[in-house]
Amino acid sequence: MHERTLTVERMENVVDVFGSFDENIKLIEQAYAVRIINRETELKISGDDAEAVARAERVLLGLFTLSSRGEPISTQNVRYCISLVNEGNDRQIAELASDVVCVTAKGRPVKGKTIGQKKYLEAIQNNLVTIGVGPAGTGKTYLAVACAVAAFREKKINRIILTRPAVEAGEKLGFLPGDLQNKVDPYLRPLYDALFDMLGAETYQKYLERGNIEVAPLAFMRGRTLDDSFIILDEAQNTTAEQMKMFLTRIGFNSKVVVNGDITQIDLPVGKRSGLKDAQKILEGIDGIAQITLTSADVVRHELVQKIIDAYDKYNAARAAAAAKEQANQSPRQTFRRFQK
Repeated sequence: MHERTLTVERMENVVDVFGSFDENIKLIEQAYAVRIINRETELKISGDDAEAVARAERVLLGLFTLSSRGEPISTQNVRYCISLVNEGNDRQIAELASDVVCVTAKGRPVKGKTIGQKKYLEAIQNNLVTIGVGPAGTGKTYLAVACAVAAFREKKINRIILTRPAVEAGEKLGFLPGDLQNKVDPYLRPLYDALFDMLGAETYQKYLERGNIEVAPLAFMRGRTLDDSFIILDEAQNTTAEQMKMFLTRIGFNSKVVVNGDITQIDLPVGKRSGLKDAQKILEGIDGIAQITLTSADVVRHELVQKIIDAYDKYNAARAAAAAKEQANQSPRQTFRRFQK
């Protein structure tokens, strides 16, 4: 049996780290097959594996560091800290204590919850154009809208413009009733949701009527020059190469652009190139343009979402490897016959 002892200076940090009904501690115990006991100002960690005990200690040290800096400790924080420790990146845990980007209409602070999200927010802050690529649930749209609202409240820009291509996700909606706005609203709903959360429905409606906020399909951007604006292009993987070039050349003076997308969820017709994938290659290395890649480790939705993404990644990788192997095993004669056909 191996044992380590941690001395805690402030009991309120212990309460924060342990969580409701010790749910945070139970996660650490399950992850490393250890037992953690609180005895006044000391925590005792015991287990059969010395390495597991040491890792549990490093997770706890990281959580206490976050708690001492005013960061609320949730099960999501705990899981992320465990993954950082397992990867040998426990020194990065202290970096999770980040500044508040924006405060929602209900008073909830918005900030980066992972290292990837922090880099994404820093890129938006320091660059004219930021391209954020990552799977669902990594906060690409939500954090970009938070940055836009913060810039608007600080009067750094006069308008927030949110746009996305009106492409259906694998199913045909048919003809929709109503005027033009009613027809495009279903495609723009995720952007509305983020704005409602940040501003509240009444404030959002007020700014919309004044023209300070514009939510429109990508097709409406053609021919415009967008000055003094914070512009967000969402679901950019569904833009064509021509649409992406058109959008990026709309940038005016004192404007900032965020382009978001998930290259694993392209809904374009077969044969159409994704403008996002092209932009990643074409714009690489240009000053003022940052490219940030988020991964399943940056998912901030339910923990099952991360597992689903990882499962699909493994499945697609296995399919690609099998296809490559099958192609390599084909004889030159078979290849020649196929070429003749």
